[in-house]
Amino acid sequence: MKKEIHPENYRLVAFKDMSNGQVYLTKSTVNTKETEVVDGVEYPLVKVEISSSSHPFYTGKMKLVDTAGRVDKFMNRYKKHMENKKK
Repeated sequence: MKKEIHPENYRLVAFKDMSNGQVYLTKSTVNTKETEVVDGVEYPLVKVEISSSSHPFYTGKMKLVDTAGRVDKFMNRYKKHMENKKK
């Protein structure tokens, strides 16, 4: 294996699913400014919108939390398209 090509700053990082509050600890090199206390230990925090604990494919629920409003934007465009088509 080649030396000096892999990052050396691996550390435990907390990844928090913002839709349900689930926190995962894993090793990463990501830089963050925020921290999270898990089991009395402070870890760097990375916020994610969706993870396996909230994704419809893994949960079996077909409800998807849309934090960016993409579904609403699509529905508005589709509605305008249908109105123009009727004219």
